[in-house]
Amino acid sequence: MRKAGFALIALLFCLTARAQMQPGDVPPEALGKTVDGQVVSLASMHGKVVVISFWATWCHYCMKEMPVLAGVQAQANLHHLPLQVVSIDSKESRDTFVRTTNLIKRRLPGLLLSWDRDGTIGEPYGANKFIPVMVMLHRDGTVAHIHAGYDEDMLDTLVAEINELLTESDATPVSAASSALPPVAAATE
Repeated sequence: MRKAGFALIALLFCLTARAQMQPGDVPPEALGKTVDGQVVSLASMHGKVVVISFWATWCHYCMKEMPVLAGVQAQANLHHLPLQVVSIDSKESRDTFVRTTNLIKRRLPGLLLSWDRDGTIGEPYGANKFIPVMVMLHRDGTVAHIHAGYDEDMLDTLVAEINELLTESDATPVSAASSALPPVAAATE
């Protein structure tokens, strides 16, 4: 009986581990709701590199990362690059999300901010276990990279991965010379 119990636990662990998104997977459509109640979904971003960042106000690094992500989005917009950064507040109260969004929007107007009230949107990516979590999607909508529980040491790598995704060819080619972000200040201070 005891061996059967251990086998069942091991099987459940394996099934749980496989339930997480992996590179190449097609992610769920839902990306939360904005402060105005608008549904954010991947369908509206088809053909773009999508960077999804799960954060919370209690995560010091998350709050330092937001200006960097806003800078990446601003550069992409300036250079007409197919990129959308979505920052998702994970498992915090609506009041916290609204207050934080109102403060962030004034300082970082380029970020698309949404809310994952109970963590169900972030769960397939591991955001129910770690914060921050960053997910990068190819232009075809499939998962390219997932990073969980990272910090400032990863910043150069994250920006390089975004640039790599922007230079990948797709159905609507963009010349490699014009499809990479100019250097973005890696400092998070």
